[in-house]
Amino acid sequence: MARSQAPSSVTVLGECVADAFTDPARSGSGELALRALPGGGPANTAVALARLGTPTRFLGRFSSDVFGTLFRARLSDSGVDLTGSVTAPEPSTLAVADLDETGQATYTFYADSAADWQWTDEELAATQQDDAACLHTGSLALIRQPGGSRIEDHLAHAREHVTVSIDPNVRPLLVPTSAYRERLPRWCALADILRLSEDDLALLLPGTSPEEACDTWHAAGVRLVVITLGGRGALASLDGTRVTVPAPAVDVVDTIGAGDSFTAGLLHRLAALGHLGGRLDALTLEDVTNACMFAARVAALTCSVTGANPPQADIAVMESGSDRLLPHA
Repeated sequence: MARSQAPSSVTVLGECVADAFTDPARSGSGELALRALPGGGPANTAVALARLGTPTRFLGRFSSDVFGTLFRARLSDSGVDLTGSVTAPEPSTLAVADLDETGQATYTFYADSAADWQWTDEELAATQQDDAACLHTGSLALIRQPGGSRIEDHLAHAREHVTVSIDPNVRPLLVPTSAYRERLPRWCALADILRLSEDDLALLLPGTSPEEACDTWHAAGVRLVVITLGGRGALASLDGTRVTVPAPAVDVVDTIGAGDSFTAGLLHRLAALGHLGGRLDALTLEDVTNACMFAARVAALTCSVTGANPPQADIAVMESGSDRLLPHA
């Protein structure tokens, strides 16, 4: 089993989103109070990676508004390196979340002309000086224009020296599903790792089984596909050889950020096993299983608290050879 001598670093490229929730205790007749928390799929993944102990750099475009300040503070407080991020004149992206009785969230987005989608070629070129082993991206930053196509071009250059990880995180309220279907073959050709949810699968390839979908995406070029299945765990496929891992039992408070935390746990463990930095040539199904089981634990702990609040690694215990995780207060 391959192991790295030092933690491999991961760069995450993408958006920050202010997740606003109704606050019944402060709402009254004629008014609705909202509580805003920092979120956004890529930002959540960066926070989770850093809390797990992986050296993490986040590349984002931060508005100069109040939400941009909130985003920077959250990432920095979690130990994320913001070198290379951009201070932008455009507004932040806002998502208003509605939770059902099971903790599942649906969103209304306010994202037109937001800072997150305005990457320029010059800004992206200026981020290439780091020596990360992996570049993770996806979500809205990779699909919304004008920045999405520029990020694709950036990935094409970056994959010469890093492992590329993509999470499509389909948001049909903001971008037509047809746009994701059109771009996904290109993303599979660029990526080494594709992580998505069963809800994403249902939108991208309706009526297709997870196993058939994995084969479709392998044929398009991606080596490792991981489909998270909610409370049923996850299916991982490495070049067509598959394994299913269970989800740990947990009292679910909400599921916000669970998929992002799973991605972070997956990348963290693959880095610890020494597999990031190339085309996953030495990766085995045993190590995929190991990484997915760890990722499922990270996601479960995220579901046990409110909001996208991934767990913190007990560094002292982990340095002794264990991997104890602590829910983040």
